[in-house]
Amino acid sequence: MIEDSAAYRPPRLRDITVIALPMVVSQASETVMLFVDRLFLSRLGKLYIAASWSAGLTTFTIMSLFLGIIGYVNAVVAQNDGAGKPLACARSVAQSLRLALVGWPILILMIPLVRLFFRGMGHLPDQVDLEMTYFSILIYGSILGLTRTALAGFFIGLGRTRVVMAANIAGMVMNVPANWILIFGKFGLPAMGIAGAACGTLIGTAAINIILAAVYFSKKYRRDYKTHTEWRFDKKLAKVMVEYGSPAGVETFLNVAAFNLFVQLMHSYGPDTAAAVTIAFNYDMVAFIPLLGLGFAATTLSGRYVGARNIAGAERSTWLTLQVGGVYASVMMALFVFAARPLVNVFAAGLEGGGESVAPLARTILRLAAIYTLADATQLIFAGVLRGAGDTKYVMRISVALHWGFAVIAWFAIKRFAVPPVTMWVIFIGFVITLGAAMYLRYRIGPWRGMSLVKDKEPDGTDVHRPPGDDSELVSSGRKD
Repeated sequence: MIEDSAAYRPPRLRDITVIALPMVVSQASETVMLFVDRLFLSRLGKLYIAASWSAGLTTFTIMSLFLGIIGYVNAVVAQNDGAGKPLACARSVAQSLRLALVGWPILILMIPLVRLFFRGMGHLPDQVDLEMTYFSILIYGSILGLTRTALAGFFIGLGRTRVVMAANIAGMVMNVPANWILIFGKFGLPAMGIAGAACGTLIGTAAINIILAAVYFSKKYRRDYKTHTEWRFDKKLAKVMVEYGSPAGVETFLNVAAFNLFVQLMHSYGPDTAAAVTIAFNYDMVAFIPLLGLGFAATTLSGRYVGARNIAGAERSTWLTLQVGGVYASVMMALFVFAARPLVNVFAAGLEGGGESVAPLARTILRLAAIYTLADATQLIFAGVLRGAGDTKYVMRISVALHWGFAVIAWFAIKRFAVPPVTMWVIFIGFVITLGAAMYLRYRIGPWRGMSLVKDKEPDGTDVHRPPGDDSELVSSGRKD
């Protein structure tokens, strides 16, 4: 038994921050890239900032099914690491990279359908042209996002989130100046506008991939996890990835699709509302994406403790993670309420007419966003814990049901009853609060404490837990390595 393993010690706040803080910083760097991207584009006009948000979210929607399945390597690695099976960790990554290669051409085939989608949502022709330029470039480069998710999942699952943090910061450092140069045409290059923003995003993502791959194949990981040799197809591990990752992937896809439908419907109010919603969501992203990092950390911690059969540790780590999330969410709530005017002016000042037709609505919905920020933290962390334990099917069902129930309400409210934008935003807030309550109730009364993604015993009946560095048999593959 690994008696001195972190999976067997009671979790401390320091243990949470060691894993969670780098993930929050990692996601914050992602926020900076997206934020600056749209800030630059706001200098080109309302349609540009609206198109970048609409097309960027649609890109993520199209990718999300594969991102969800591939990203589940986080939980698989965490449980195999907690169970003392290092080779299964590397082999899980190999299976997720295979899935990335399968998904890429399928994503490219979606381009014509997306154009029809934008037109069907009633967007202006000029906005559709901008959206398709941005979307097409990102989707052709989507293989970079898929492989990045697989490699990052390995380090997140091991709890070595500083590697992901360093790679994401490096990607941000590459992305921001690349966007400035390509969007506005600096150093003798032509101004590419929204196409330059998409290309800059891919440059940053490529840099992240290079760094993650370099560490993955470094001497330490080749020695401890055999990352350079564990590449063969493993049917049983692939089955685990697909069986448990598919609910996560389907959930992500359907949820983001429902949210994307809501965003596109908000854009149908016209350019002013589209710009106001984009500004508000740009700041909401500053709160949401770091909280998403806490959700990833919750998945890692839950997977590690459940894999080691330390349920008390999983429960305590959950509440410690919630404390961290609550503090961050509270700070963002205060900013949204008391600093809405200067925050909105950062974007509105660069729009036509100083943004006078956009800023009032943007300030209102940003202040209202403070109401659901804490609920976002709750649902992300509890959902992360449930996924790490393997309770992905419930998370998928309840989350998808609530997302699409809200999407149907939004459709009728906007298209049939023509409710004002602020009223629609209040309905959205009620949806987020309901989602947070549902995840908490499942955590309290659900069966996640008895779940596992790994077997307890080897085929000969011996315990699977071994000292670190022991490269013996992997139970997940059912054979000697």
